[in-house]
Amino acid sequence: MDAARSPSRRIDYLLRKADYVNWHRQQSDQQILRSQQGFSEVTPSRPHACQGCANYHGISYGYTRCNRAMLVCGFHPYGWQLESDCPDWVK
Repeated sequence: MDAARSPSRRIDYLLRKADYVNWHRQQSDQQILRSQQGFSEVTPSRPHACQGCANYHGISYGYTRCNRAMLVCGFHPYGWQLESDCPDWVK
């Protein structure tokens, strides 16, 4: 039974890999266009206290746009809110 599922898993893997390659190529093309149009000074999406932190997660969860919330990190789900440096910052 595993032998019958193996080709479908391989095909699924190859399709996902091709989708990722296409996505990455599109992102690279968009970055080139942004730099050519003068959008190179884009503000980073990470909070200032999270710049360079290894604990940064930054993925949004939720099924609809109005219910979506970004998880910044496991220690501070909404990001570090104080002006001082984050005590959990790790490089």
